[in-house]
Amino acid sequence: MLWSPASIADAVHKGMRHRAAQDDAEQAVYGFDALDELGLHPLVHQALRDAGYGVFPEQRYPSAWEIKKQSEGLRCDVVLTQDAKGPGLRDPRLRGTLFDTLDAVDPEEAYWLEIKTVSQFTADGPFKGYSRELLSPVADDVKKLWADPFIFHSGLLLLLFTESQAVAEHDLLAWHDRCLKRGYPVASPAARGFAISNRIGNGWCAVAVFGVRGV
Repeated sequence: MLWSPASIADAVHKGMRHRAAQDDAEQAVYGFDALDELGLHPLVHQALRDAGYGVFPEQRYPSAWEIKKQSEGLRCDVVLTQDAKGPGLRDPRLRGTLFDTLDAVDPEEAYWLEIKTVSQFTADGPFKGYSRELLSPVADDVKKLWADPFIFHSGLLLLLFTESQAVAEHDLLAWHDRCLKRGYPVASPAARGFAISNRIGNGWCAVAVFGVRGV
């Protein structure tokens, strides 16, 4: 099964542009770039559903499926299948039993996507932790995807809100270069971007999907 980070980036880019246009039409005091990371997740999910993907938020990593308590174990922000109308992900507890779902998607065939958002400016002003947030927690998600032996297709979606296009492009390249120097298996990004109305200091929204190679 082939997965395209570029197609995923295109879908999210289209959805974010649509939301930006809504903010402008409503003359919103704050745009979608003022939302926190969890507030942006539903926008990303809807953009992917509109593009025809099956979208399954907050799924436990396959390596945690042996843990009986469902509330324990690392979780991935969203797992994608290629058919929004399909049977969805296979329940690991039912695999191989009479209650298994026919044609359900195994974890090895799905696309595991971590989502990170970093803003140069927030509603409170310049975000002093911008560089730290971009370089540390974001890279940690790459390591989680890389470490799970049951994940064959995965990526990191980075939504970056910056003052300008130049800042976004520079910081995406700098982040990717740093990951490579640390030995992380991160592919060059499928990057998209567009101008947004500057309400709090951000004038550009960058959408970048970095493919993460499996073990």
